[in-house]
Amino acid sequence: MTRTLISSGSKWEDMAGYSRAVVDGSWIFVSGTVGANADGSLARTAKAQAERAFEIIESALQQARSSLDDVVRVHVYLASARDLGPVAAVLKARLGQARPANTTVCTPLVVPGAKVEIEVTARRQRKAAKAPKAAKAAKATGKPAK
Repeated sequence: MTRTLISSGSKWEDMAGYSRAVVDGSWIFVSGTVGANADGSLARTAKAQAERAFEIIESALQQARSSLDDVVRVHVYLASARDLGPVAAVLKARLGQARPANTTVCTPLVVPGAKVEIEVTARRQRKAAKAPKAAKAAKATGKPAK
């Protein structure tokens, strides 16, 4: 099984030697993601930062041929419990259909000005297996497969 590394180009990835996401088989592990803009700036509200974080996460998942619908686990780190309501609303809007397991923790964040950091684990949905050729032929002719 091959491992695929996905980068978003973040200065933090290069500085700390990690990937935005790692694909291992059908599993996708997306690193903790703050809602920084391309220039490194952060929105003023936790809600806006969470929305931006999900844009970055969604991009990484798309590169891994996956989507937010495949998320099975989310970890949310909040700098302040006051931001739980607005961030929870973003989680529900972005992940509501997937209904992943969730852990939310209040803790200081490393990135200055960051109010929220989000990490997800996803598992690509398996596609239905193709029927063997003999079974297809049997269905077409009405005769049992050998």
